[in-house]
Amino acid sequence: MVRPVELLPLSLYIHFPWCIQKCPYCDFNSHAVKNPIPEEAYVDALLIDLQADLELLGAPRNINSIFMGGGTPSLFSPEALHRLLAGARQLVPLAEQCEITLEANPGTFESAKFQEFRDLGINRLSIGIQSFQDRHLRTLGRVHSAAEARAAVEIAVKAGFDNFNLDLMFGLPDQSEVEALNDVEMAIDLAPTHISFYQLTLEPNTYFYKFPPKLPEDDVIFNAQKRCQRLLADHGYQQYEVSAYAKPGKQSLHNRNYWQFGDYLGIGAGAHGKISRTLPNEIVRTVKPRSPEHYLFQPGRLQCEAIVVAQLPLEFLMNQLRLKAGFSLNDYEAATGLAADSLEPNLSVCLEQGLLCRQGSVYSCTEKGWDFLDVVLEKFID
Repeated sequence: MVRPVELLPLSLYIHFPWCIQKCPYCDFNSHAVKNPIPEEAYVDALLIDLQADLELLGAPRNINSIFMGGGTPSLFSPEALHRLLAGARQLVPLAEQCEITLEANPGTFESAKFQEFRDLGINRLSIGIQSFQDRHLRTLGRVHSAAEARAAVEIAVKAGFDNFNLDLMFGLPDQSEVEALNDVEMAIDLAPTHISFYQLTLEPNTYFYKFPPKLPEDDVIFNAQKRCQRLLADHGYQQYEVSAYAKPGKQSLHNRNYWQFGDYLGIGAGAHGKISRTLPNEIVRTVKPRSPEHYLFQPGRLQCEAIVVAQLPLEFLMNQLRLKAGFSLNDYEAATGLAADSLEPNLSVCLEQGLLCRQGSVYSCTEKGWDFLDVVLEKFID
Protein backbone atom coordinates (compact mmCIF):
# COMPACT_ATOMS: atom_id res chain seq x y z
CA MET A 1 0.00 0.00 0.00
CA VAL A 2 1.28 3.47 -0.90
CA ARG A 3 2.02 5.55 2.18
CA PRO A 4 0.65 9.15 2.13
CA VAL A 5 3.58 11.53 1.58
CA GLU A 6 2.84 13.40 4.81
CA LEU A 7 3.71 10.20 6.72
CA LEU A 8 7.09 9.67 5.01
CA PRO A 9 10.10 10.38 7.26
CA LEU A 10 11.74 13.76 6.65
CA SER A 11 15.23 15.03 7.49
CA LEU A 12 17.01 18.37 7.10
CA TYR A 13 20.57 18.72 5.83
CA ILE A 14 22.30 22.09 6.31
CA HIS A 15 25.54 22.70 4.40
CA PHE A 16 28.31 25.01 5.62
CA PRO A 17 30.80 25.53 2.76
CA TRP A 18 33.78 26.98 4.66
CA CYS A 19 36.76 25.20 6.21
CA ILE A 20 40.19 26.23 7.47
CA GLN A 21 41.91 24.67 4.47
CA LYS A 22 40.92 22.35 1.65
CA CYS A 23 42.03 18.75 2.18
CA PRO A 24 43.69 17.17 -0.88
CA TYR A 25 41.24 14.22 -0.97
CA CYS A 26 38.03 16.24 -0.47
CA ASP A 27 35.52 16.61 -3.31
CA PHE A 28 32.79 18.20 -1.17
CA ASN A 29 31.66 21.77 -1.78
CA SER A 30 34.08 23.39 0.65
CA HIS A 31 36.19 26.51 0.44
CA ALA A 32 39.16 27.59 2.54
CA VAL A 33 38.39 30.65 4.66
CA LYS A 34 40.14 33.74 3.25
CA ASN A 35 37.97 36.47 4.80
CA PRO A 36 35.74 36.51 7.89
CA ILE A 37 32.81 34.12 7.41
CA PRO A 38 29.60 36.11 6.73
CA GLU A 39 27.74 34.32 9.50
CA GLU A 40 24.76 36.63 9.82
CA ALA A 41 24.12 36.84 6.08
CA TYR A 42 24.51 33.09 5.67
CA VAL A 43 22.06 32.27 8.46
CA ASP A 44 19.58 34.71 6.90
CA ALA A 45 20.01 32.94 3.55
CA LEU A 46 19.59 29.49 5.13
CA LEU A 47 16.27 30.46 6.71
CA ILE A 48 14.98 31.92 3.42
CA ASP A 49 16.14 28.73 1.72
CA LEU A 50 14.33 26.55 4.26
CA GLN A 51 11.11 28.52 3.79
CA ALA A 52 11.30 27.96 0.00
CA ASP A 53 11.82 24.21 0.47
CA LEU A 54 8.88 23.99 2.86
CA GLU A 55 6.66 25.65 0.27
CA LEU A 56 7.80 23.06 -2.29
CA LEU A 57 7.17 20.31 0.25
CA GLY A 58 3.48 21.15 0.42
CA ALA A 59 1.89 19.09 3.20
CA PRO A 60 3.37 19.93 6.65
CA ARG A 61 5.66 17.26 8.10
CA ASN A 62 7.86 16.96 11.17
CA ILE A 63 11.65 16.98 10.89
CA ASN A 64 13.05 13.77 12.42
CA SER A 65 16.75 14.61 12.12
CA ILE A 66 19.03 17.54 11.32
CA PHE A 67 22.59 17.16 10.07
CA MET A 68 24.90 20.17 9.84
CA GLY A 69 27.75 19.25 7.51
CA GLY A 70 30.37 20.85 5.36
CA GLY A 71 32.98 22.18 5.16
CA THR A 72 33.31 22.74 8.86
CA PRO A 73 30.09 23.92 10.53
CA SER A 74 31.85 24.06 13.91
CA LEU A 75 33.70 27.14 12.62
CA PHE A 76 30.43 29.03 13.12
CA SER A 77 29.81 30.71 16.44
CA PRO A 78 27.31 29.24 18.92
CA GLU A 79 25.34 32.49 18.59
CA ALA A 80 24.93 32.00 14.83
CA LEU A 81 23.87 28.36 15.24
CA HIS A 82 21.42 29.35 17.98
CA ARG A 83 19.74 31.84 15.62
CA LEU A 84 19.66 29.23 12.87
CA LEU A 85 18.09 26.49 14.97
CA ALA A 86 15.63 28.88 16.61
CA GLY A 87 14.60 30.16 13.19
CA ALA A 88 14.19 26.62 11.87
CA ARG A 89 11.98 25.68 14.82
CA GLN A 90 9.70 28.63 14.01
CA LEU A 91 9.31 27.43 10.42
CA VAL A 92 8.87 23.68 10.85
CA PRO A 93 8.06 21.38 13.80
CA LEU A 94 10.84 19.12 15.03
CA ALA A 95 10.09 15.62 16.26
CA GLU A 96 10.27 15.22 20.04
CA GLN A 97 13.38 13.01 19.80
CA CYS A 98 14.91 14.88 16.86
CA GLU A 99 18.53 13.85 16.26
CA ILE A 100 20.62 17.01 15.71
CA THR A 101 24.16 16.31 14.50
CA LEU A 102 27.00 18.78 14.05
CA GLU A 103 30.15 17.90 12.10
CA ALA A 104 33.24 19.16 13.88
CA ASN A 105 36.99 19.11 13.44
CA PRO A 106 39.05 18.28 16.52
CA GLY A 107 41.14 21.44 16.46
CA THR A 108 41.46 23.48 19.65
CA PHE A 109 39.39 26.37 18.26
CA GLU A 110 36.34 24.21 17.49
CA SER A 111 36.44 21.89 20.51
CA ALA A 112 36.46 24.86 22.86
CA LYS A 113 32.86 25.49 21.74
CA PHE A 114 31.52 21.96 22.32
CA GLN A 115 29.82 22.83 25.63
CA GLU A 116 27.98 25.75 24.03
CA PHE A 117 26.92 23.57 21.10
CA ARG A 118 25.50 21.01 23.53
CA ASP A 119 23.60 23.76 25.35
CA LEU A 120 21.90 24.67 22.04
CA GLY A 121 20.22 21.26 21.91
CA ILE A 122 22.72 19.71 19.50
CA ASN A 123 22.72 16.12 20.76
CA ARG A 124 25.20 14.37 18.46
CA LEU A 125 28.69 15.21 17.20
CA SER A 126 30.49 13.77 14.18
CA ILE A 127 34.20 14.41 14.68
CA GLY A 128 36.52 14.19 11.67
CA ILE A 129 39.51 12.33 13.10
CA GLN A 130 40.60 10.38 9.95
CA SER A 131 43.73 9.02 11.66
CA PHE A 132 45.43 9.00 15.06
CA GLN A 133 48.90 9.15 13.50
CA ASP A 134 50.48 12.53 12.88
CA ARG A 135 52.33 11.59 9.71
CA HIS A 136 49.12 10.41 8.06
CA LEU A 137 47.26 13.52 9.23
CA ARG A 138 49.93 15.68 7.57
CA THR A 139 49.60 13.71 4.33
CA LEU A 140 45.82 14.16 4.42
CA GLY A 141 46.18 17.92 4.95
CA ARG A 142 44.43 17.82 8.32
CA VAL A 143 45.02 20.81 10.58
CA HIS A 144 44.84 18.89 13.87
CA SER A 145 47.25 16.53 15.58
CA ALA A 146 46.62 13.08 17.03
CA ALA A 147 46.83 14.54 20.54
CA GLU A 148 44.21 17.18 19.66
CA ALA A 149 41.96 14.44 18.28
CA ARG A 150 42.01 12.53 21.55
CA ALA A 151 41.56 15.74 23.56
CA ALA A 152 38.55 16.75 21.44
CA VAL A 153 36.76 13.52 22.27
CA GLU A 154 37.44 14.00 25.97
CA ILE A 155 36.07 17.57 25.76
CA ALA A 156 32.97 16.32 23.92
CA VAL A 157 32.24 13.70 26.59
CA LYS A 158 32.78 16.25 29.37
CA ALA A 159 30.34 18.60 27.59
CA GLY A 160 27.64 15.92 27.82
CA PHE A 161 27.76 14.34 24.37
CA ASP A 162 26.90 10.70 25.01
CA ASN A 163 26.22 10.08 21.31
CA PHE A 164 29.04 10.84 18.90
CA ASN A 165 30.66 9.53 15.73
CA LEU A 166 34.33 9.35 14.84
CA ASP A 167 35.39 9.43 11.17
CA LEU A 168 38.31 7.16 10.25
CA MET A 169 39.91 6.47 6.88
CA PHE A 170 41.97 3.49 5.71
CA GLY A 171 43.99 2.76 2.60
CA LEU A 172 46.05 5.89 3.27
CA PRO A 173 49.32 6.54 1.43
CA ASP A 174 52.05 4.33 2.90
CA GLN A 175 49.68 2.95 5.56
CA SER A 176 50.30 -0.61 6.75
CA GLU A 177 47.69 -3.08 7.96
CA VAL A 178 48.98 -2.67 11.50
CA GLU A 179 48.67 1.13 11.33
CA ALA A 180 45.07 0.88 10.14
CA LEU A 181 44.34 -1.55 12.97
CA ASN A 182 45.99 0.78 15.49
CA ASP A 183 43.74 3.66 14.37
CA VAL A 184 40.63 1.55 14.95
CA GLU A 185 41.92 0.37 18.34
CA MET A 186 42.53 3.97 19.43
CA ALA A 187 39.05 4.96 18.28
CA ILE A 188 37.45 2.08 20.20
CA ASP A 189 39.35 3.10 23.35
CA LEU A 190 37.59 6.48 23.20
CA ALA A 191 34.18 4.70 23.32
CA PRO A 192 32.23 6.47 20.56
CA THR A 193 28.73 5.22 19.90
CA HIS A 194 29.34 5.26 16.13
CA ILE A 195 32.36 4.89 13.84
CA SER A 196 32.45 5.79 10.15
CA PHE A 197 35.25 3.73 8.61
CA TYR A 198 35.82 4.27 4.92
CA GLN A 199 38.49 3.83 2.30
CA LEU A 200 40.41 6.76 0.84
CA THR A 201 39.45 7.13 -2.82
CA LEU A 202 40.93 9.52 -5.37
CA GLU A 203 37.96 11.60 -6.51
CA PRO A 204 37.92 13.85 -9.61
CA ASN A 205 38.49 17.57 -9.01
CA THR A 206 40.76 16.96 -6.01
CA TYR A 207 44.47 17.57 -5.53
CA PHE A 208 45.06 13.84 -4.95
CA TYR A 209 43.34 13.04 -8.26
CA LYS A 210 45.59 15.45 -10.14
CA PHE A 211 48.71 14.40 -8.23
CA PRO A 212 47.99 10.84 -7.06
CA PRO A 213 49.86 9.64 -3.97
CA LYS A 214 51.14 6.08 -3.86
CA LEU A 215 48.47 4.01 -2.15
CA PRO A 216 48.96 0.57 -0.58
CA GLU A 217 48.48 -2.52 -2.74
CA ASP A 218 44.91 -3.75 -3.09
CA ASP A 219 45.52 -6.87 -1.01
CA VAL A 220 46.98 -4.77 1.83
CA ILE A 221 43.91 -2.53 1.79
CA PHE A 222 41.53 -5.51 1.63
CA ASN A 223 43.25 -7.35 4.48
CA ALA A 224 43.35 -4.19 6.61
CA GLN A 225 39.65 -3.64 6.05
CA LYS A 226 38.72 -7.20 7.01
CA ARG A 227 40.90 -7.18 10.14
CA CYS A 228 39.48 -3.84 11.25
CA GLN A 229 35.92 -4.99 10.62
CA ARG A 230 36.49 -8.05 12.81
CA LEU A 231 37.94 -5.85 15.54
CA LEU A 232 34.95 -3.52 15.41
CA ALA A 233 32.54 -6.46 15.58
CA ASP A 234 34.42 -7.96 18.52
CA HIS A 235 33.87 -4.70 20.43
CA GLY A 236 30.14 -4.48 19.71
CA TYR A 237 30.17 -2.15 16.70
CA GLN A 238 27.63 -3.59 14.28
CA GLN A 239 28.10 -2.79 10.61
CA TYR A 240 24.73 -1.57 9.34
CA GLU A 241 25.85 0.21 6.17
CA VAL A 242 28.82 -0.01 3.80
CA SER A 243 31.01 2.29 5.93
CA ALA A 244 29.00 2.73 9.16
CA TYR A 245 29.38 0.84 12.44
CA ALA A 246 27.34 1.49 15.57
CA LYS A 247 26.68 0.29 19.07
CA PRO A 248 23.18 -1.23 19.45
CA GLY A 249 20.53 1.48 19.20
CA LYS A 250 23.02 4.12 18.06
CA GLN A 251 22.74 4.00 14.28
CA SER A 252 22.60 7.44 12.70
CA LEU A 253 18.90 8.23 12.19
CA HIS A 254 19.82 10.85 9.60
CA ASN A 255 22.04 8.61 7.49
CA ARG A 256 19.60 5.71 7.73
CA ASN A 257 16.91 7.97 6.32
CA TYR A 258 19.11 8.61 3.26
CA TRP A 259 19.72 4.91 2.68
CA GLN A 260 16.06 4.04 3.21
CA PHE A 261 15.15 6.41 0.36
CA GLY A 262 13.50 8.82 2.78
CA ASP A 263 12.90 12.49 2.06
CA TYR A 264 15.27 15.26 3.08
CA LEU A 265 15.44 19.00 2.64
CA GLY A 266 18.87 20.27 1.63
CA ILE A 267 19.69 23.90 2.36
CA GLY A 268 22.95 25.81 2.01
CA ALA A 269 25.42 26.38 -0.82
CA GLY A 270 25.46 23.34 -3.12
CA ALA A 271 23.08 21.32 -0.92
CA HIS A 272 20.97 18.55 -2.45
CA GLY A 273 17.53 17.40 -1.36
CA LYS A 274 14.83 14.85 -2.21
CA ILE A 275 11.14 15.59 -1.75
CA SER A 276 8.16 13.32 -2.44
CA ARG A 277 5.19 15.45 -3.44
CA THR A 278 3.08 12.64 -4.91
CA LEU A 279 4.00 8.99 -5.45
CA PRO A 280 5.30 7.82 -7.85
CA ASN A 281 5.04 10.64 -10.36
CA GLU A 282 6.48 13.60 -8.46
CA ILE A 283 9.53 12.63 -6.44
CA VAL A 284 11.92 15.50 -7.02
CA ARG A 285 15.62 16.22 -6.52
CA THR A 286 16.63 19.74 -5.54
CA VAL A 287 20.01 21.46 -5.71
CA LYS A 288 21.10 24.90 -4.54
CA PRO A 289 23.70 27.28 -6.08
CA ARG A 290 27.16 25.86 -5.38
CA SER A 291 29.11 29.09 -5.01
CA PRO A 292 28.70 30.69 -1.55
CA GLU A 293 28.67 34.12 -3.22
CA HIS A 294 25.89 33.14 -5.64
CA TYR A 295 23.98 31.44 -2.86
CA LEU A 296 24.09 34.56 -0.67
CA PHE A 297 23.07 36.72 -3.63
CA GLN A 298 19.99 34.62 -4.46
CA PRO A 299 18.80 32.84 -1.29
CA GLY A 300 15.88 30.49 -1.86
CA ARG A 301 16.86 29.77 -5.47
CA LEU A 302 16.81 26.10 -6.40
CA GLN A 303 16.87 23.73 -9.34
CA CYS A 304 14.25 21.03 -9.21
CA GLU A 305 13.98 17.88 -11.31
CA ALA A 306 11.58 14.95 -11.00
CA ILE A 307 13.00 11.44 -10.87
CA VAL A 308 11.77 9.51 -13.91
CA VAL A 309 9.36 6.81 -12.74
CA ALA A 310 11.21 4.13 -14.70
CA GLN A 311 14.37 4.95 -12.73
CA LEU A 312 12.76 4.59 -9.29
CA PRO A 313 13.62 0.87 -8.84
CA LEU A 314 17.33 1.65 -9.35
CA GLU A 315 17.18 4.80 -7.21
CA PHE A 316 15.56 2.89 -4.37
CA LEU A 317 17.94 -0.09 -4.49
CA MET A 318 21.04 2.09 -4.88
CA ASN A 319 20.26 3.35 -1.39
CA GLN A 320 18.57 0.45 0.39
CA LEU A 321 21.11 -2.18 -0.60
CA ARG A 322 23.86 -0.21 1.15
CA LEU A 323 22.13 -1.28 4.36
CA LYS A 324 22.94 -4.71 5.78
CA ALA A 325 19.31 -5.10 6.82
CA GLY A 326 18.07 -4.85 3.22
CA PHE A 327 14.43 -4.01 2.45
CA SER A 328 10.94 -5.44 2.29
CA LEU A 329 8.58 -5.16 -0.64
CA ASN A 330 6.30 -3.10 1.61
CA ASP A 331 9.21 -0.67 2.10
CA TYR A 332 9.59 -0.42 -1.66
CA GLU A 333 5.90 0.24 -2.32
CA ALA A 334 5.66 2.80 0.50
CA ALA A 335 8.72 4.78 -0.64
CA THR A 336 8.16 4.74 -4.40
CA GLY A 337 4.42 4.26 -4.93
CA LEU A 338 5.19 1.42 -7.36
CA ALA A 339 3.88 -2.13 -7.19
CA ALA A 340 6.32 -4.77 -5.92
CA ASP A 341 6.28 -6.61 -9.26
CA SER A 342 7.98 -3.61 -10.91
CA LEU A 343 11.25 -5.06 -9.51
CA GLU A 344 10.79 -8.20 -11.56
CA PRO A 345 12.24 -10.14 -13.29
CA ASN A 346 15.59 -8.75 -12.09
CA LEU A 347 14.89 -9.40 -8.42
CA SER A 348 14.39 -13.10 -9.12
CA VAL A 349 17.52 -13.18 -11.30
CA CYS A 350 19.59 -11.78 -8.41
CA LEU A 351 18.19 -14.48 -6.10
CA GLU A 352 19.03 -17.22 -8.61
CA GLN A 353 22.58 -15.89 -9.04
CA GLY A 354 23.21 -15.76 -5.31
CA LEU A 355 23.59 -11.98 -5.24
CA LEU A 356 20.55 -11.44 -3.02
CA CYS A 357 18.86 -13.61 -0.41
CA ARG A 358 15.35 -13.52 1.02
CA GLN A 359 14.22 -14.14 4.58
CA GLY A 360 10.47 -13.93 4.79
CA SER A 361 9.59 -10.70 3.02
CA VAL A 362 13.05 -9.10 3.43
CA TYR A 363 15.63 -8.99 0.65
CA SER A 364 19.30 -8.25 1.33
CA CYS A 365 22.71 -8.73 -0.23
CA THR A 366 24.57 -11.98 0.22
CA GLU A 367 28.32 -11.71 0.91
CA LYS A 368 28.80 -12.14 -2.83
CA GLY A 369 26.23 -9.43 -3.59
CA TRP A 370 27.79 -7.13 -1.01
CA ASP A 371 31.19 -7.47 -2.70
CA PHE A 372 29.69 -6.98 -6.16
CA LEU A 373 26.96 -4.44 -5.45
CA ASP A 374 27.57 -2.68 -8.78
CA VAL A 375 26.69 -5.93 -10.58
CA VAL A 376 23.39 -6.10 -8.69
CA LEU A 377 22.48 -2.49 -9.48
CA GLU A 378 23.38 -2.78 -13.16
CA LYS A 379 20.51 -5.23 -13.57
CA PHE A 380 18.01 -2.51 -12.61
CA ILE A 381 19.28 0.23 -14.94
CA ASP A 382 16.35 1.25 -17.12
